[in-house]
Amino acid sequence: MSGTNPWTRSRERMRRFPDLLAQCSTEAAVYGKCVVSTTTGKQELKKDLCVKEFEALKTCFVSAVNIALKNWS
Repeated sequence: MSGTNPWTRSRERMRRFPDLLAQCSTEAAVYGKCVVSTTTGKQELKKDLCVKEFEALKTCFVSAVNIALKNWS
């Protein structure tokens, strides 16, 4: 039963996260710049200010995960 418990699966997913996120470095940088630019000074980040950038990052990440799953299987 080695490798079938939820904690092991969760750890494996977290180990892959940096590699998957690295494939979306451009989108992550754009999103990060948006967040920084909208929270200058004491402003708080408000919902939907960077939604376009977040959706681009999310789309890239989902695509990277799907490619990884196809290659892993």
